[in-house]
Amino acid sequence: MQINRFSRGMSDYQIKMAFIMPTMILLILMNIFPLLWSLYLSFHDYKANMPNAPEYIGAKNYIEVLTDPDIWGYFRTTAYFVLLAVTAQFLIGFGLALLLNRNFPAKGVVTTLLLLPMMLSPVVVALFWRFILASDDGGLLNYLLSPLLNLPVINAIFDPPIEWTTDPKIAMLSVVIVDTWMWSPFMMLIALAGLSAIPKYLYEAADVDRASSWFKFRWITLPLVSPLLLIALLFRTMDAFKMFDIVYVLTREGGPGTVTETVSMNLYRLAFRNYDTGKACAMAYILLIIIVALSNIYVKYLNRVKGET
Repeated sequence: MQINRFSRGMSDYQIKMAFIMPTMILLILMNIFPLLWSLYLSFHDYKANMPNAPEYIGAKNYIEVLTDPDIWGYFRTTAYFVLLAVTAQFLIGFGLALLLNRNFPAKGVVTTLLLLPMMLSPVVVALFWRFILASDDGGLLNYLLSPLLNLPVINAIFDPPIEWTTDPKIAMLSVVIVDTWMWSPFMMLIALAGLSAIPKYLYEAADVDRASSWFKFRWITLPLVSPLLLIALLFRTMDAFKMFDIVYVLTREGGPGTVTETVSMNLYRLAFRNYDTGKACAMAYILLIIIVALSNIYVKYLNRVKGET
């Protein structure tokens, strides 16, 4: 009787809030509070390894970050990596999706095998590729390329064995190769979902009109799949700007020198090596603003494409 009276005393809204509030409190404690705390520290001089309380210094941390030429060099390195990696992942992923968007034997097995790299941990992938790209005799890629490396034309360009992760000229290319190998399946999966959702009768109508393959791709496939492709590009661009683990493991903390040191890598160095917590928080918020700005550009273009479609 008492339980029934209690249940009748709670409205549907109260019952809903009773289930939602624990999750909301957990999200606030784990996400929103660190975000606000780091924003607070970005305006203070503070070192996490010192017992001193944060000292308010205004926008000094932001000014130091924005006027430091070395930090802008890390931003250029990050932009270079994002441009190469995301472009390669888009082309390879979309190309694989076009090949898989048809019926053939063992299609499910092939698709599953192609998706495996995306399911691995980035640290495992970096360790795996560090063995493949090793410049000594144990390097698998140099061993496989050894017949080509002995050719006079190739030998004039590269001095075998190729030092994939320690040569400043190609170290960033090695990082791009590893990231592309891991995340091209993500692009493929999103593109394949979009291709599978295109109504078949559109292609049948085009076949009746004797339309060419290029016409069907340009005016049917590309417009209808482009919204999902833009969403995939948005996610990969955001993630590539924050990429840390592959660089850390593959090139041993951004080497050689600072050739592969991205913004996230330098952020880690500031926060956990130099313990300049306030400056690291300011740099993190500048990176956040850049990512949000790029995301808005993607979303604006996505809305326009959806309207045209």
